[in-house]
Amino acid sequence: MTEQSKPKKATKAERAIARHGNVHAAGRARTFFGVIGKALIVVLVSTLTVTAISAVQLSQELSRHKIHLTDVQGKDIVIPPLDGPLNLLLVGSDSRSGTGNGVFGTETSNLADVIILLHISADRKNAVGLSFPRDLLVAWPACPSTTGGPGYYAQSLGQINATIANGGPGCTLLTVEQLTGLQIPYLAMVDFNGVIELSNAVGGVEVCVAEDINDEYTNTYLKAGMHKLQGLQALQFLRTRHGVGDGSDLSRISNQQVYLTSLVRKLKSKDILNNPVALYSLAQAAARNMKLSDTLSDPSAMVGVANALKAIPMNKITFLQLPSIAGLPEPYQGRVKPDYEKAQVLFDLLKADKPLVLGKVENTGSGSVVAPTREPTPTKTPTKSPTAKPTKTPKPTPTATVTPLPEWAQGTNAATTTCSK
Repeated sequence: MTEQSKPKKATKAERAIARHGNVHAAGRARTFFGVIGKALIVVLVSTLTVTAISAVQLSQELSRHKIHLTDVQGKDIVIPPLDGPLNLLLVGSDSRSGTGNGVFGTETSNLADVIILLHISADRKNAVGLSFPRDLLVAWPACPSTTGGPGYYAQSLGQINATIANGGPGCTLLTVEQLTGLQIPYLAMVDFNGVIELSNAVGGVEVCVAEDINDEYTNTYLKAGMHKLQGLQALQFLRTRHGVGDGSDLSRISNQQVYLTSLVRKLKSKDILNNPVALYSLAQAAARNMKLSDTLSDPSAMVGVANALKAIPMNKITFLQLPSIAGLPEPYQGRVKPDYEKAQVLFDLLKADKPLVLGKVENTGSGSVVAPTREPTPTKTPTKSPTAKPTKTPKPTPTATVTPLPEWAQGTNAATTTCSK
């Protein structure tokens, strides 16, 4: 199976053989799409929160492209109450369908290039976006067919981004469920057509570049400093892999979190939240380019998710990379496998609905670095009148103690400004 072609449905005997064949490396042409999956976290928030403006219209738009979710037996999944912890899978498909002229490569490609598990705590005080590398090698579960027939057999080892080609995005969801042990009843997916519309709808995003980026593969050339990226420039920045870190997909993930955290801050700013026109424009762009599961496209579910997300503070919105191991032998060179011992620490915390808080914000990954802090401007201390009454210092409100993640955890939070490197 090549990354540029969608496999045809094979016979039972052929599938049994193909499922254990070599997995080919992902090409450069689709690397720019990485941010779309990550931006889904914040775009979904803005899309859903404007339901008060035009709930019916947005619901009709999203309902045209609903994705039906089932379990491994093909039965409809059980939807948990909306007042508990929420798990959503955010998938970025590399489908180029409708882009025309082959500008982004072949239009037959259909792989899950971005996979993020979004967990919202039951108390609505924390949210975590856990990214799974597209080249991650994992076991695949049996997946029901999306067009009828016997479906697809389980596979002992395969590249996670190819699960969407056999069984659709629902198969990707079942694969993540099997890996994490979590029930994930909600799914959102977006393809190539959304990248330009979403970057334009938000009015551009300011990113920090610590070191010059010179990437001839994506035509990304940025000097160190601050840059407001929109449209094609945003695409080029988000495509770059060779221009940051060690040139790996893991570096690309941490580099894209530079864009994502800035995007979160902008979406939570007064320029967006207090601007119904901007909110509606962003929501419409997302609705035209997103496909939601039938469990999520219902207006009550959308409002429930929106309410769960909108009040979470930026420093409690954490983005993490799945712990993984690189340097695999042939024929798996260029891929990674989960570091199961470390990954299980994260999975257990998610299952227990515990906060995932980074102990060291400096450990952002190989493609980014925390921006240097600026020295605050000194202020003059006002002179107190000798007759003024002393003011009482309010007692601090006690907060629950949260155990930070081990130092190996890589990621950042929306309150931290990071820079590409």
